[in-house]
Amino acid sequence: MGKGIESEKPILAFNDYNIRHVLHNEEWWYVVLDVIVALTDSSNPSLYLNAMRCRDPEFNKGWVQIVSPLPTP
Repeated sequence: MGKGIESEKPILAFNDYNIRHVLHNEEWWYVVLDVIVALTDSSNPSLYLNAMRCRDPEFNKGWVQIVSPLPTP
């Protein structure tokens, strides 16, 4: 994994859903699409996320600051 990234358990179970996550600079980071599926039971989390971003301009405007890509297992 990349610099500052370590993970002992790359999969977290939440209500029978698996959420990928990594420890980066002593903070846990989660895969957004996995969280969306776990919270909404969406069959298409990418479409759900795009719809959320279209409905909320402020959320969309700050998207780059909220979501930072990290390598995941």
